[in-house]
Amino acid sequence: MDADDSNNSKTLLQHSNKCLPKILTPEPTQHRWKTEIQQQIYSSRLTQALRRVTHPRSSSPLNGNLVRRTADSVLAATAKGRTRWSRAILATRFRQSLARRRRRTKKKLLARKPELKTEKVRKLPAVQRKVKILGRLVPGCRKLSFPNLLEEATDYISALEMQVKAMTALAELLAGNQRNFAGISNDS
Repeated sequence: MDADDSNNSKTLLQHSNKCLPKILTPEPTQHRWKTEIQQQIYSSRLTQALRRVTHPRSSSPLNGNLVRRTADSVLAATAKGRTRWSRAILATRFRQSLARRRRRTKKKLLARKPELKTEKVRKLPAVQRKVKILGRLVPGCRKLSFPNLLEEATDYISALEMQVKAMTALAELLAGNQRNFAGISNDS
């Protein structure tokens, strides 16, 4: 391959990237989760999902795990499977529902794998140890390369920040309604 061929291929790549529709071009991850529109979409989906999982006649409070799972599922669905962590969350929820169905139809004992004890435990360097821990914290990123892990972690952190904002606003709204309701019932 000579210099003219490499220049032509670079020009073709640049031209083809310009012609790609907006849907296929990757969005900057930092900006995607920080827009007001994305925040509103997530908040409305979260409130709808929480309404579906709650029973209107039930006086018992929501289970914390149920709220967390619902919020994570809505967050992953809002990401539309564009990231590895969102696909991992959605796949985990699907696998859990399949496992519940299987348990209802069949009750079988699962044999535990015997633990293999290694006599020599190799201690990883500090940076590799921290990268491994970060890979465990971000769903679906245990075996990811370092640059990809950083990109996924950045996107996941931005998404979690948006989730915290939405849930804080929802908690404040509900706390305000509780105070208003308590004030009305005490006045009567």
